[in-house]
Amino acid sequence: MRRREFISVIGAAAAWPIAARAQQGAMPVIGILSPEWPNAVVAHRLRAFHEGLSETGYVEGRNLAIEYRWAEGRNDQLSALAAELVRRPVSVIVAAGSTPAALAARKATITIPIVFQIAVDPVQLGLATSLSRPGGNLTGVVTLNVEVAAKRLELLHELVPTATIVALLVNPTSTTLAETTTRELETAARTLGLEFYVLHASSEREIDAAFATLVQLRAGALVIGADALFNSRSEQLAALTIRHRVPAIYQYREFVSNGGLMSYGTPVVETYRPLGVYTGRILKGEKPADLPVQQATKIELIINLKTAKALGITVPLPLIGRADEVIE
Repeated sequence: MRRREFISVIGAAAAWPIAARAQQGAMPVIGILSPEWPNAVVAHRLRAFHEGLSETGYVEGRNLAIEYRWAEGRNDQLSALAAELVRRPVSVIVAAGSTPAALAARKATITIPIVFQIAVDPVQLGLATSLSRPGGNLTGVVTLNVEVAAKRLELLHELVPTATIVALLVNPTSTTLAETTTRELETAARTLGLEFYVLHASSEREIDAAFATLVQLRAGALVIGADALFNSRSEQLAALTIRHRVPAIYQYREFVSNGGLMSYGTPVVETYRPLGVYTGRILKGEKPADLPVQQATKIELIINLKTAKALGITVPLPLIGRADEVIE
């Protein structure tokens, strides 16, 4: 999606050039730091963010300006982009949809408020003192997408119990996510008596290479780790799993909508509205140290029966019965 098309999706206010925004002297400016691409999926999430902002009385282009910084799958660019927002300077940094973005923002400033959406316990990461009283300059929303990583493997094992070799695909540049997910799945694979391998990909080309290795390993199932690169490449990932006939599971429904077999995780769009609310409350004077970190509670299981049929898999009726959505 071109930038112009992305702007048309989230609203004309985002199209204001920086020079025009600079004329709005009293207008607060927030910065959105994301490792993703400005595409239709992200625009859908940002609509929810804007709805949250509007609940607190802020509308982009009317009484608020937003600076967007996109790493486009390059986690190594996040630190530089965060530093740009600090120099701007912005009133709040929103580290959207990424643990690496939150870590980069925290590294860039200990004074500017940061609102994050991450998949790892912020206390373990040192981003908060506690969930109820985070302290410091950060607060936000935590999904369950890493916490339930082992459950994804269990669901795959239930679906294809004959698969004795399984693999996990992670982005090594998302160090914290990769290490945490690997630990969780190593333990789960050991418990299930499965042979377990970890594959790495930090670019579109490396995703293709990882699948070539997957075939060489004769892996019978694949868990795709949480990462912004994989979020933006769900169509490519789905196509590769079908081409190589590998049952796979990911965290978001977009993977299943694009032809992937299963997804199990927090509906990410639902976490963006509270990001907007918290950002607005901070702009009104509340401190992130006093705003409890919110924990997502909803988990959804989505199964694509058409893909299962293409892979020669019969989905057990009990598993279908537990699904929140079945695509036929």
